[in-house]
This record gives sequence, C-alpha cells and structure tokens, in this order.
Amino acid sequence: MRTSHSPALAGDQLVLSFDDNRLLGRLFGQFDQNVALIEQRLGVRAHVSGNHVSLTGAPETLDRARRVFDSLYARLRQGRDVTTGDVEGALHQAEQQGILFSDLPTEGPERHGFASIGTRRKTIQARTKAQDTYLRLLESSTLIFATGPAGTGKTYLAVAYAATLLERGVVDRIILTRPAVEAGERLGFLPGDMRDKVDPYLRPLYDALYDMVGAEKVERGLATQQIEVAPLAFMRGRTLTNAAIILDEAQNTTSMQMKMFLTRLGENSKMIVTGDPSQVDLPPGQISGLSQAVRLIAGEKDVGHIAFKDTDIVRHELVARIVRAYDADGRARAAGRSGAPAPGDPAS
Repeated sequence: MRTSHSPALAGDQLVLSFDDNRLLGRLFGQFDQNVALIEQRLGVRAHVSGNHVSLTGAPETLDRARRVFDSLYARLRQGRDVTTGDVEGALHQAEQQGILFSDLPTEGPERHGFASIGTRRKTIQARTKAQDTYLRLLESSTLIFATGPAGTGKTYLAVAYAATLLERGVVDRIILTRPAVEAGERLGFLPGDMRDKVDPYLRPLYDALYDMVGAEKVERGLATQQIEVAPLAFMRGRTLTNAAIILDEAQNTTSMQMKMFLTRLGENSKMIVTGDPSQVDLPPGQISGLSQAVRLIAGEKDVGHIAFKDTDIVRHELVARIVRAYDADGRARAAGRSGAPAPGDPAS
C-alpha cells in the first residue's frame, strides 16, 4: 500500500493506493460498505477511484484511517477474509494504538503489535489492548479469570486458545462447562440424554468451537471425548489433567461451586473462567463465586485476571452504548438507594 499527503480545502488529504486489484472488492466491501463504516466512525470523507482511496479530514483521523486500511489490506494479503466485525476491530485497534506502537516494523507479523491465535481454520488477532493482554495471560498463566461485559471476546478467545492447545497436542481434551441450572431439577424436564439437556445452555461455546475447528471435527471430538460437555454440578470429585477447561457464565456460580470447580485443576491443565459480574442471576443475598474468587486469588502466582470494560466491546458499536446505558442506570439506582430520601418519601 502506498500513501501520499496533500492539503485540501476542508482539511488535509491522504491518498491510499493498493497494488493488488483482486483484493479491492473485499477490502472496500459490498457497495463500499467498509469504506462507509470507516467514514462514519472516524469522521473522514472518502472517495474511491479504481485502486485509490482519497481521504479528507483532520491529520489525526487520517492517520487512524490509514492504520485501519493498512490492517485490513494486510489481512487480505495473508489470505484471510475481512468482515464487518474485522473492520470494527481494526477501528477499535487504531483508536487505542495512537502512538503506542508507532515504532513497530512496517512489515512482518509483529507490525500491528497485538497478539494472535492461529487455529486450523482461521487466525484470530486481538482487536483491543485488553484482548491483547488476555491472550498473553492465557499463554503465561495456568488459571485465568476474564471478567467484563458481553461482546468483549472473553469466551470466544478462550475457546480459540483451547482449540489451539488441543491441535498442538499440548492438552488431550477440552472441557466446557457452565452453571446453567441445577442437575436433577430443570434439566430433568428437558427431553433427551444429558448432552441434549445441557446443549442449549452451552450453545455459545459450541458456536465458537464450530468457528475454530469446524462442525465435523467438533462432533468427532465429542464422540471420542476429546471435547467434553460437563455440567458444573457433575464435576465434583474429579481431577482434570491434561485438559483445557473453560467455565463460562461463572458469575452464576455460588461460592461453594466455584471452590469445587477451581480445586478440580490437575497436572498440565489450563483453566479459564469467564463471566460478567454485572449479570448475576443468583437468588438475592447469594454471593457470586466469581467475584469472590477474583478477590481472593487473582493476585496469586500463576493466576491471571483481565477485567474488560465497555470500551473493549468488539460487537456492533450499538452494543457498547447499550451496556453503558444499563451501567449508568445501575449506578443511578445504587446512588438513589444509598443517598438521601427522595422528596415525598415518608422519611424525608
């Protein structure tokens, strides 16, 4: 990709030129939708002409736009696809990078700075600084807690990392679990065997696995027990060795359930615990095992903790605004409960 700068009437102008015309349709998107998204999010004006994109805007936004186009074009040259989610991720990454990685090399796998995971079907690169920290913690720690709102990639990256460990032969199996419902109660009213009963609650984990290694390999792994679906209530008494173990929706574990789960860790295993402390569905007065565990052991040796924020959400940009709106409402309600009585209240 080549660039050139020139002054313009409504701001600076940056012209990007791309060498491989075969990639331009996927780079710009259908009806140039990727270009339109970049315009909208960065506040630049873009004009596509052949293999050139002319951008007009403030210098700092032009530099971000260049980073985004550069990142997406590099993906395509590596044989990877570009989706709307990839554009969102590149935009998020460009915003966070600023001058942080300005001294990175212009070529090679490290030039974007963020860590990546390579599975059989695709390569997943961290889209935010928090995701980059998460991937590095997954590599360096035995027990990893990932907390934060939906849409930050906690579960998806955990499954991707587990899939790479299995493919590389580092572990013998993947174990997926969620504190969905109590065994013997609501599960018993669902038709089918245990997997049929548990599947609806573990669907997000399956979806991520299908994306990483393909449905056929997942089904074969389930048949050979290389991939195991283990309801949390059924894990008591086990020692999990040579395994990548993922506990999802961990905010809905009780204190005793979490202690039971964490003490299942065996030799040569990796344990990943994900959850959103703001979405606890336990009965009132019940302590979330996730929040307690993070408080008690997150600082221990070989234990990692990454706390995602709403600014790390990599789904549709509207999701981040939804999360912020609910968080703001929750804070306002909490402040109202702890503050002075409202006018008209009998206590006022």
